[in-house]
Amino acid sequence: MPSKSSARLAALTVAAVCSAASALVLVPSAHAASARVHDIQGTTRLSPYAGQQVTDVTGVVTGVRGYGSSRGFWIQDPAPDADPATSEGVFVFTGSAPKVAVGDAVTVSGTVTEYVPGGASSGNQSLTEITRPTVTVVSSGNTVPAATRITARSVPAAYTPEAAGGSVNSLPLRPSRYALDFYESLEGMNVQVADARVAGATDPYTELWVTVKPKENPSAGGGTVYRSYDSQNTGRLQIQSLGAVADFPEATVGDTLTGTTAGPLDYNQYGGYRLVANEIGALRDGGTEPETTRAAQRGELAVATYNVENLDPSDATFAAHAAAITRHLASPDIVSLEEIQDDNGATDDGTVTAGATVTKLIDAIVAAGGPRYDWRSVDPADGEDGGEPGGNIRQVFLFDPERVSFTDRAAGDAGTATGVTRIRGKAALTHSPGRVDPANAAWENSRKPLAGEFVFRGRTVFVIANHFASKGGDQGLTSQYQPPARGSEIQRHLQAAAVNTFVKDILDTQKNADVVTLGDINDFEFSTTARLLEDGGALWSAVKSLPRAERYSYVYQGNSQVLDQILISPSIRHAGRFTYDSVHINAEFPDQISDHDPQVLRFRP
Repeated sequence: MPSKSSARLAALTVAAVCSAASALVLVPSAHAASARVHDIQGTTRLSPYAGQQVTDVTGVVTGVRGYGSSRGFWIQDPAPDADPATSEGVFVFTGSAPKVAVGDAVTVSGTVTEYVPGGASSGNQSLTEITRPTVTVVSSGNTVPAATRITARSVPAAYTPEAAGGSVNSLPLRPSRYALDFYESLEGMNVQVADARVAGATDPYTELWVTVKPKENPSAGGGTVYRSYDSQNTGRLQIQSLGAVADFPEATVGDTLTGTTAGPLDYNQYGGYRLVANEIGALRDGGTEPETTRAAQRGELAVATYNVENLDPSDATFAAHAAAITRHLASPDIVSLEEIQDDNGATDDGTVTAGATVTKLIDAIVAAGGPRYDWRSVDPADGEDGGEPGGNIRQVFLFDPERVSFTDRAAGDAGTATGVTRIRGKAALTHSPGRVDPANAAWENSRKPLAGEFVFRGRTVFVIANHFASKGGDQGLTSQYQPPARGSEIQRHLQAAAVNTFVKDILDTQKNADVVTLGDINDFEFSTTARLLEDGGALWSAVKSLPRAERYSYVYQGNSQVLDQILISPSIRHAGRFTYDSVHINAEFPDQISDHDPQVLRFRP
C-alpha cells in the first residue's frame, strides 16, 4: 500500500524551487484578476488562472479542515454558471487553522495553484487551489449551497478518455460521458451520496470506500470486483471525515451508509476523488462474516497460501493467525506462509533466522486445537529480499507430519539454486527445500521462490512458494496519464518467466508431475504476470475456477481483486480432481490481522 506521507508540489510552469522538501511554487504574476470560482476551475483539469493572482473571489464556506498537512477550507459560488464542466467549488489552502466557519460568505484573494498530491512523479492529477490567501468574512450563517447528488445514474459508465499514455489534463471535460470527468467537474463542490454500499472497509486512517453502483461487478461480500484493466468500476468513491475521528463508522464491506453522507469533493494521492464528509450516514450491517472452508476429505491434500503481513515475535496477532489457520482454513496439510520476518523483526542487526517466529506460530496453532506442524524454509541473505528494512521476510512451508511428509534433499542456502533431476524415472529436486534461480536479476531486492518436495499417500507433490515484487510506484487508476503506467510489473514479468521455466523443467522430466505454484503474486488473474506463469500450459490459476463474484483476495481502493493465487499443473487441472476456495477472513473487515485473504486448494494426487 502507498505511504501516508506527502509533499506539496505545483504542477505547471515552475519558477522557483524552495526549501529542503523540494516544494515547487508558482511565482504569481503582477496582475491580479477578478474571477468567479467557475472561471478559476475552467473546463479542463487545469485552471486557466494557474500561477496568477485573483482578487475578491466570492463564495460560501462549505467545509473547514483544521488538521493535517493540508489545512484550509472550501468555498462554493451559490450562483453557478450554466456549464456542467466547470466546478463551482475550490479549496483555499491556508497552511494553518482557518479562521472561518461553514456558512460564512467570504471573499478570497490569492494565487491560483495546481497542487499535485504525492508530487509530480506520482502521475496524479492536480487539485486546483487558492494559496497564500487573504480572506474577508462578509457575513455568517448563510445557507450552504445544496449538495450535488452522486448517484448510479449520474456517474457515467465509461471511466476516462485515453490519451495513449499521455496526460488528460488539457482535454476538455465531458462529465456526461466519463466518470473521472464527472468527478473532476465537481472538484471542491459540496456533494452527497445516499444509502451507499461500503466497498472498502474502514482503515487505520479513518477512511472507507463506497460504491454508488452496488450492481457494478458485485462481489460475494457486497463489494465491487476488479475484473480487467479495460473495465474500471466507476461507482467507487472514498469517504473521509471532516468531523471527529471517534465518530467515524467502523465499516465492513457489504455494510451501507444509510441516509445522507455529504461534504466537499477533494482529490488526494491515496485513491483520487474523496468525499470529505461533514455529515455521515448511519451504518447498517450488511451481514458479511468471516468465512470458513471445509476440511479436506480422506484422500484430498489441502494446500494453502497465506500472507501473514510482516509477522515477527513481538506481534500480538499469533493467536488470531492460529485461529484463522485452524478454524477458518480447517488446518490445511501444507501452508505456504508469506511475510514471515526474522526472529527480531525490524531490528536491523544482521539476524536472518526465523525459528522463533515460526515456532511461536506453531505453538499458537496447537493451543488453538490444530496440528503440531513441522516446517521448512531457507534463510535469506541479510537485506537482500526487500520488505520492511531489517525484517528479512521470507516464505515458509508448514506441513502436518501426520498427513504429509517432506522430502529433504541437501537443503539449499540463500544463494544456491535448486534444480530438477530424475530419480527412478520420476522428477526430483536437487535441493529440497531450495530456492528457484536466486541469482536471476528478476529477484533483485525481492523474495526468492521456495521449492519443496512433499509426499502424500505415496504421491510426490512439488510446491513452489512465491512472493512477487509489489505494485509500489505504479500510477493510480485516477492518474492524469491514461492508461496509467504500471512500471512495477516489469519485474513481476521476469519473475513469472523464471518460475514458469522451472515448472517446465519439472514437467519435461515428468509429464504428469503434480506441481502447485502459489503465494502472493501481487498481480491479477487476468494480468500479463499470470499469463507468463501459465505460459505453454505449464500452469493454470485455479482462482479462475470460482464464480467471478468470488475472485478476490485483497481489497484496495474499493476494488475487490486477486493478488494471491494458487496455480496448478495439467495433471491436477485436467483430471478435475480439485476444489478451490478464496477464504474471505481479512480483506473485507476493519479489524483485519492481515490485508490478504488466504487461499486453499484441495485435490487428489
